[in-house]
Amino acid sequence: MAKSRINSGKKKNSIVKLKVAVEKLQWSLLLSRKSNSSFEDDSTSVPEDVKEGHFAVIAVDGDKPKRFVVPLSYLAHPTFLKLLEQAAEEYGFDHEGALTIPCLPSELEKILSDEQWQKKDSSSSS
Repeated sequence: MAKSRINSGKKKNSIVKLKVAVEKLQWSLLLSRKSNSSFEDDSTSVPEDVKEGHFAVIAVDGDKPKRFVVPLSYLAHPTFLKLLEQAAEEYGFDHEGALTIPCLPSELEKILSDEQWQKKDSSSSS
C-alpha cells in the first residue's frame, strides 16, 4: 500500500515537471514568434520550415542526429510525452533552439507516422 502511494507521488511529480516543460516550450515558441515580428535578428529567428503551430525537434541517439518539425498537437501524444520526460531528465529545461530528445530518428518517425494521431492533428488544424 505504501509503495503504491510513493509510486503515485513520483508519477504525479513527473507529470507536473513535464507540464512545466511543455508550458515553457509553448511560451518560448510564442516569444520567438513575437520577437521575430518586431525585429529581425538571425540569432533568435525561427527557421522558415517551422510553421506556426509547429516546433523543431532533434532526435539524438549516437552519432547521427536528425531534425524534425512536429505539430504542437504531439505535445499530448502519450509516447511523445515519455520522450519529453526522458529529455528533461537527460538534458534539463534550459535549452535554446530545437528541442533535443534521446531517441533514434527511426523511432521518432514511427511516432510521427501514427495514423490515428495524424487524423487528430488534421482535424484540429482545420
